[in-house]
Amino acid sequence: MKNEVLYVLLPDFAEHEMVYLAQAIASDDYALKEAPKYVNRIVAPTMEPVKSIGGFRMLPDYTFDTMPGDYVALVLIGGFGWMSPAADKVAPIVAEAVAAGKIVGAICNAASFMARHGFLNGIAHTGNGLDQLKLWGGESYTNADGYRHCQSVADGTIVTANGSATLDFAKDLLLLLENDTPGRIEMYYQFNKRGFCELP
Repeated sequence: MKNEVLYVLLPDFAEHEMVYLAQAIASDDYALKEAPKYVNRIVAPTMEPVKSIGGFRMLPDYTFDTMPGDYVALVLIGGFGWMSPAADKVAPIVAEAVAAGKIVGAICNAASFMARHGFLNGIAHTGNGLDQLKLWGGESYTNADGYRHCQSVADGTIVTANGSATLDFAKDLLLLLENDTPGRIEMYYQFNKRGFCELP
């Protein structure tokens, strides 16, 4: 629905890459939100449980064929499935989201998938290094000049990040979503970046 953030998970997805974003959407400092602005939902190739790199299994809410069209954001979680045939089925979904101006996030190998399908051309972006983007992107990736060697990059409604940038990725998406005030989002970021013992 209109308030849903959809996480695209392929087999052997990297579960840690969605934790900070999903947590901030569903809870605040003290407890689960009674009336969250957004709701987290899982999209996968089928309704069968999808296994993470760590061996956890998540139950999808939707398949690629049954997902709604009026969601607010599409978040591609990295992992080892982005070179599989299942990944190719995500390309038209991303194309529709980009054309509609929806928020799209891609982290780790999902950013390299974005390069492979030309979605990073014309925007500032990052990923698991320029060499990997070129390798995965091939002739479809024509925007090496747009690469930024940093943790996470937001350009318009598209956020890309490398696989070690889970928290930065979450921050950029939370700001685009206006999930909270910028100040509160920065507090969440600093708490998790610096740790409980370092904060005043």
